[in-house]
Amino acid sequence: MRRFVPLLGAHVSAAGGVPNAPGRAAEIAATALQIFTKMGNRWAERECADEECAHFREALAATDVGATMAHDSYLINLASPNPVLRARSIESFTLELKRCAALGLDYLVSHPGNYMDERDAGIARNADAISEALAAAPGPTILCLETTVGSGTSLGATFDELSRIIEQVDVRYRDRLGICVDTCHVYSAGYDIVTDYEGVMQRFDDALGLDRLRVMHLNDSKTPFASKRDRHELIAEGSLGEAPFRSIMNDARLAAVPKVIETPKLDDAVATDTRMLTLLRSYVST
Repeated sequence: MRRFVPLLGAHVSAAGGVPNAPGRAAEIAATALQIFTKMGNRWAERECADEECAHFREALAATDVGATMAHDSYLINLASPNPVLRARSIESFTLELKRCAALGLDYLVSHPGNYMDERDAGIARNADAISEALAAAPGPTILCLETTVGSGTSLGATFDELSRIIEQVDVRYRDRLGICVDTCHVYSAGYDIVTDYEGVMQRFDDALGLDRLRVMHLNDSKTPFASKRDRHELIAEGSLGEAPFRSIMNDARLAAVPKVIETPKLDDAVATDTRMLTLLRSYVST
């Protein structure tokens, strides 16, 4: 099998300013990075000043990073039936897209919302909000809907449901949509990538098409298969083990898909992330 160099990295801190993130990615020898463009657990918004964007791009150019992405705020719920929360979510989401465009980020990863009342209504609200935000924030950044574990009223735990959201987004903006598959999430949602990796890949292709798979989050799970719980674990130290990660790292269909870890940082983020990325690279067959 021909060896390829994967786009592989981690979610890194932007503490002290977004321009600090590329240097942190370089510390762990990352070729992909994910950041928050603002605090992920607060509504406070901000714009990215021209000087900040220039410094970020300059710092990025000095690294080997070949793929960049942000994760949006965890407070955003585009499927909410509450008009106040939904309006605030759309505003925050639109500003997130604008910050990504200003920084020149390739992807924005976003969890589909929680429908709270009726699933079909929530899917429609989610799709309408995405259409509204993409219309208000033009640019090249690809929005990647992230697979979820399916707990409570969350949307996006099945490939078919993600497809339904995309199908209801305004056709003018569908080329700006992709999927982020999180290994912990899909396993916890009931997709057995441990014993049926090829079967799961086929189900994804049937529902969405592999061309929609634009980003992957590589995380093991602290909980058992189909637990519907989102608890990330270090690579090969949870219920997934090393097998699915070996499959992913050697899957030529995924060679161009950037992969980032969101595994626990333990006491030393640099040391832990470096160990995880070194382990993943060791899985690549020569």
